[in-house]
Amino acid sequence: MENTGKQWIAPVPDGKFFDLRQSLRLSEAYLVNKIKEIFLKRGILLFILGFLLGRAFILSELAPFSLPFLAAISVFQAARLPLVFIGVESGALSVSVIHAITLLGSIFFFFILKKMTRPLTKENILWTPGLVFVSLFAGKLIVDAVKNGGVLPFYFLMAAVEAGLGFVLTYIFLQAIPLFAAGRRRQPYKTEEIVCMIILFASMLTGMIDWKMDGLSVANIFARYLILIFSFTAGAAIGSTVGVVTGLIFGLADIGMFSEMSLLAFAGLLGGLLKDGKRFGVAAGLFIATMLIGVYRLDDHGLSVTLYESAAAIMLFFMTPKSFTAFLAKNIPGTPEHALEQQQYLRNMRDVTAKRVEQYSSIFLALAKSFGKQERNEERDEEVDYFLSNVTENSCQTCFKKEQCWVKDFHKTYGLMKTMMNELNEEKAVRKKIRREWDRHCIKSGKVLDLMQKELHFYQANQKLKKQVRETRKLVADQLYGVSKVMGNFALEIQKERENLDKQEEQIFDCLKNFGIDVGDVEIYSLEEGNVDIDITIPYCDGMGQNEKLIAPLLSDILGETIIVYSENCPHVRHEYCKATFRSAKAYVVETGVAHAAYDGGFLSGDSFSMIELGRGKLALAISDGMGNGEKAHRESRETLDLLKKILQSGIDEEVAIKSINSVLSLRTTDEIFATLDLAMIDLQDARAKFIKIGSSPSFIKRGDRVIKVQASNLPIGIVQDFEVDVVSEQLKAEDLLIMLTDGVLDDPQAAENGEAWLKRRLAEMETDDPQAVADLLLEDVIRQRSGKILDDMTIVVAKIKHNNPKWKSIPFHSYKTEKGA
Repeated sequence: MENTGKQWIAPVPDGKFFDLRQSLRLSEAYLVNKIKEIFLKRGILLFILGFLLGRAFILSELAPFSLPFLAAISVFQAARLPLVFIGVESGALSVSVIHAITLLGSIFFFFILKKMTRPLTKENILWTPGLVFVSLFAGKLIVDAVKNGGVLPFYFLMAAVEAGLGFVLTYIFLQAIPLFAAGRRRQPYKTEEIVCMIILFASMLTGMIDWKMDGLSVANIFARYLILIFSFTAGAAIGSTVGVVTGLIFGLADIGMFSEMSLLAFAGLLGGLLKDGKRFGVAAGLFIATMLIGVYRLDDHGLSVTLYESAAAIMLFFMTPKSFTAFLAKNIPGTPEHALEQQQYLRNMRDVTAKRVEQYSSIFLALAKSFGKQERNEERDEEVDYFLSNVTENSCQTCFKKEQCWVKDFHKTYGLMKTMMNELNEEKAVRKKIRREWDRHCIKSGKVLDLMQKELHFYQANQKLKKQVRETRKLVADQLYGVSKVMGNFALEIQKERENLDKQEEQIFDCLKNFGIDVGDVEIYSLEEGNVDIDITIPYCDGMGQNEKLIAPLLSDILGETIIVYSENCPHVRHEYCKATFRSAKAYVVETGVAHAAYDGGFLSGDSFSMIELGRGKLALAISDGMGNGEKAHRESRETLDLLKKILQSGIDEEVAIKSINSVLSLRTTDEIFATLDLAMIDLQDARAKFIKIGSSPSFIKRGDRVIKVQASNLPIGIVQDFEVDVVSEQLKAEDLLIMLTDGVLDDPQAAENGEAWLKRRLAEMETDDPQAVADLLLEDVIRQRSGKILDDMTIVVAKIKHNNPKWKSIPFHSYKTEKGA
């Protein structure tokens, strides 16, 4: 054989190669599918279960298993009922003829009773356990009465016990039988279903109690095999549970087997604890349990027998296909395989959702390109031809020189008419030189010019309408492109898989605990540098500020960056938990102050202002001035800012947002009411600011003794549909003051000094740098300068850029630092 370095490849006679591992996997898959087809699809497994349950007894006298199993089959797999009935009766017949006849009578009575009560129960499966109870109780009493010549109280009690056990077992089997459906199961097993399945298997094994093979108990071998399977796939908890349940049912079936419960339970616990050692570890758990329990309760002969039984179970366990144990593990909650299966399912759902969002994004992008297509030159030439054809239809068509002009001198005629059309359209008149040349060329020159001027009115109206359509198409294209970009970014965010940060959560939890802080829970959403996001719950803190004074400083040292309390939710009732969200501190913070006054001292101003947090460390300051005063102007400016806030928070670029707002407002109203917009977007990580001014007054930056003017020119929102947004960028610094204001502050027709020059001088003279004080002083000076009159709505917003200095320094805790992202 030839070693390729990764796997063994063997040559075959036809010159091709095949992978031995792949061949083995295919063989195993084929074998598993064949087993499924034989045992599940053809019902052989149900037949075997019925046969063994037909042999199963409790206390050597009670047989409550067969009828509940048959009743459950009649509910969920009625097509298999004849096969299961044969299996149950065959199992009962293998015990005794009397037992088979007794069971046949109970089955017959059950189905008669079920048919009689069908109008009342309406095929409700919840009635099935009751029918089983009545059938078992009546059948047991009748058989005892016939055998003993009457009904004694003891027989009445035993019939009630058997019927009660049948009632409970029916409920259990009704949950267990659907697990053996031939179709693929999509949902994982519930804990109740697993327990019911274990009870069904343990009940089945009681039908093997008296079977021996070379002196070894078949029931013991399969019981231990069952323990090995569940310990390996589900761990110590399920393994020990299977051991206890199986041992208990064995003990009820044969009082001499109660001691088997301790062996099975201990083997399930040890096997589950050693499952990290794969199959050898689980097998070692059973072997150790067998040795320890066997030494204390058995002699040398009994110990050797039980060791042989465990060895046989281990041999069956190693012969079990890996695909079977993997399938079982994937469907049992709490197992790593189940967690991986759930993660894969969520990952697939995430990928499908992201793909669908990407498809929507591509659709919007295609629509944007379609709407954004410019008019081709061919289309313009077609419009000119259409115009000239309308002119010549009433002039040249009836002229005797038509053939001379349009056949022999086509290019000259067409060129002159096109030149005259363009000059009339642009200059309102035809140049004398062109007019003289046209008079020499055409015998109806005057009539043609008159017709051309009349047709030009329709042509210009059509061109104006087309221009509006083009502007609207361009605006729609920009908006569609913005939506496409947002959806594309959203698809990328969906595809970003959340990191598994359980280890980091435990480390932070231990750090806080070791520091003496009682913590309820720690949930980490992100440990990305500059974007940390952690939720922590602590017991009722009674407003002591534990989050800000202790936890945030500790997290700052653990994570190696400044962490602050972003939000707190403290209950007013004791014995409840406080929840706090901790985020990365930004490099800069912004303090703001606002002063405003309405026209003529009124209560409702046409100006509106807003401060918008956009996430990712960005802050937007916006002022809108509705044209005019009063309620309409206030409504216009307020609506402008509300639209701006919603669009910006959706993630759309600010330039597209401005154009979208302009489109909405310009198309929405027929009144001549417009709004200005002054927008400043500040990045709190590097203090860089972008200014967008739509018909607004300039802003000013005070840096020490200097005052810097920030200006951009755009028409107010709502006037024209198509305009380019002028964006101005400025690098702000710590301790800078940003002053934004409406035109009512600067416009004063009676002032001797230019408004901007006065404002610069007044800002330079101010000694305070408190934002609110600066805003109040400026507004007060403006009103005083105008003799107490308020001639227009006025709004002043002042923002101060500061380094972010948390109130509390980090608390060193070096020995418990966590690795971010590890």
